[in-house]
Amino acid sequence: MQIKEILRKDRLWQAAFLLLTPFTAVWLMQLAYGTNPFAMAFPVLLANALCVALLFWLLCALVGRIAPCTIAVHIAAGAWGAANFYVNSFRGTPVQPWDFSALATAADVAGNYHLFLTWQIGLAIALAAALVIFLHPQRRKARLRLTGRRGIPLRLACLAAGLACLLFLLPTEKLGVKTDVWDPTGAYRQWGCLAVFLRNTEFLEVEVPENYSPETVDEILDETEPAQPAEVSVEKPNIIAIMNESWADFESYGNLSLSESVIDYVQSLDNTIFGHAYTSVFGAGTSASEFEFLTGNSMAFLPSGSIPYQQYVLGPTASLASILKAQGYDTLAFHPGERNSWQRDRAYPHLGFDTFKCGEDMDVPQTMEHGYVSDQSDFEQLIWEFEHKEEGKPLFLFNVTIQSHGSYTDPAYQAEVTITDEPGKYPMAEQYLTLANKTDQAFRTLVEYFQNQEEPTIILMFGDHQPSVEQGFLDKAYGVTQDQMTMEQYMGKYQVPYVIWANYPLPEEGPEVTSLNFLSLYLLRYAGIPFTGYQDYLWQLQQTLPALTFVGYVDADGEAHSHLETNDYTGLIREYQCVQYNNLFGGKERRSAAFDP
Repeated sequence: MQIKEILRKDRLWQAAFLLLTPFTAVWLMQLAYGTNPFAMAFPVLLANALCVALLFWLLCALVGRIAPCTIAVHIAAGAWGAANFYVNSFRGTPVQPWDFSALATAADVAGNYHLFLTWQIGLAIALAAALVIFLHPQRRKARLRLTGRRGIPLRLACLAAGLACLLFLLPTEKLGVKTDVWDPTGAYRQWGCLAVFLRNTEFLEVEVPENYSPETVDEILDETEPAQPAEVSVEKPNIIAIMNESWADFESYGNLSLSESVIDYVQSLDNTIFGHAYTSVFGAGTSASEFEFLTGNSMAFLPSGSIPYQQYVLGPTASLASILKAQGYDTLAFHPGERNSWQRDRAYPHLGFDTFKCGEDMDVPQTMEHGYVSDQSDFEQLIWEFEHKEEGKPLFLFNVTIQSHGSYTDPAYQAEVTITDEPGKYPMAEQYLTLANKTDQAFRTLVEYFQNQEEPTIILMFGDHQPSVEQGFLDKAYGVTQDQMTMEQYMGKYQVPYVIWANYPLPEEGPEVTSLNFLSLYLLRYAGIPFTGYQDYLWQLQQTLPALTFVGYVDADGEAHSHLETNDYTGLIREYQCVQYNNLFGGKERRSAAFDP
């Protein structure tokens, strides 16, 4: 009788831990992420628990010891929640499935981010430690073993239950789990860090556009009118395109009072076009902005958060570099960071660059700003490349800077630009603004150098995305909190400045608003370089839709729209999607004559 009673108690312990562990692990995960775990709807909690149970029950079946499996799963769940919290704090979005293809890039910059302890993460650590202590006594360990002949049926049940979880995991939307590509932070908070992450894997595959066919692409391109060229007074000028890390224009919203302007020199230049362009990323995702600018393709038609350099640019790909190379230009890419970041070392040759230089290849002395190569040194390298280029041959130089890369939490870096009405309240933002001011000063050096050169040269500088700084500062800059934003205000989060300057007369005024996939058209136009058929198509399209990004688009009247709308522009956008799909994924049916120079 006593033995049966003991066995009964053991079964109760085992059942309790096997059934409750997936739920308590999810609770710990959401706590570490910084949200209220009790706020989750039960179906959503169940969906995340099934994700955990899949691993936990299979692990118990394999190991046969519930106690260490319980500890391991709780620690892993808490670590996953904390990892998402920190990644979201540093770049503005939590961990996404495609981030695992960019681990090398993340490792390159990880040393410049500083971890900090929140009370939620501290509590999660304390609870995990308490669990370890609670399960340590030998009596409890013995009760939670699935060993011997008596444990075999339960181990088999764990194996079957773990495999059965797959039936519920794959259609997690049935349990109320949703994704939100515009607000992944909120999605992880509302529907769970693990279940939403798994649902996001659905976006890893590029869907064939509705009504797509190569013949449809032919019809679209046949209806395109060739763009009328601008009257440019020079032939084949040197072209320098600078994508400046996290360069933003927070002053344009009109809500900030700064101790000094951080963009005043750029705005004071003569013979200059200054405006704003919309990007498809916020806080991170530099290579997506590069891809849009260089190719004219839009992230709007690619999976959320995908990394084109690593997923799609796997062979020769038409770009600004290949077009200029066909026009007789030397094509050089320069980034003062690591060579393999975003796999640029593999992507750039496919895009048509003859040469790629990184930080270790620099020919000028390096000065640093908060741990990264300064824009001053970066621009001095551009001057060095100009002075050492082949005489009489035009140069196309594409430069991606790194000075203003996050994070902005270096305690040793002294902020020189402050927010006058609330100095010191937003240290990350003030550190960023100081860096932006140094960019403005460095650009002066570059322009003043080329003002004194005889060879015609045109320079474009634009931002890749806005920085991830304190949300309170962003709310102050935008003049509205994110939950109160209109579509137009929301797109403002994805707005960056651009400036085009030349040491010869620019032929015409430029756009006040554009997007990165259209911006290179203006650079070619002002350099007098003829368009390809695809660029003629894009030029015609942007007359109606001046800006189009992953986030949304702006029509010729300046009204912002979401891609969720169905309106008079929906047909045009679907045509763009078809043409782009043929360009990237058309294979043997790709209409090369329209895309390639």
